[in-house]
Amino acid sequence: MALDWLKENVTKARENLTAEVAKFKNRTFMEAIVSGCALVAAADGSVDASEKQKMAAFLERSDELKHFDIRQVIEVFNKAVGDFEFDHAIGKANALQTVGKVRGKEDQARVIVRVVCAIGAADGDFDADEKAVVREIAQELGLKPEEFDL
Repeated sequence: MALDWLKENVTKARENLTAEVAKFKNRTFMEAIVSGCALVAAADGSVDASEKQKMAAFLERSDELKHFDIRQVIEVFNKAVGDFEFDHAIGKANALQTVGKVRGKEDQARVIVRVVCAIGAADGDFDADEKAVVREIAQELGLKPEEFDL
């Protein structure tokens, strides 16, 4: 019974998130989400091949990102990951700068934080490093991390 309730509520939350993302279909918003995903993927200090493959598969199947051209999504993700591979600090700075382009657009910023939280929890383990990165993303967007239980 409790498991059914949990499944139903997770499904509803995911459907709501998908609908919210659809409202903001523009390249700046997509780049901010994807850069946030790259930040979460690099939370442990690097993005290894398995993380890239897992993230690329997630981006391709993501209901939240289905409203965007998947080639552009993958291109933005690969560029962000390339920046991290070149130099972690540069990659992080560039990704945060891209995320920050939607600062002041509170509705979009909230959706981005919720999407990157979903990314962090996608493997069943939203670890401390990933939560710390999501807190930084929230702060970059002018949001309070506490609002997202971070």
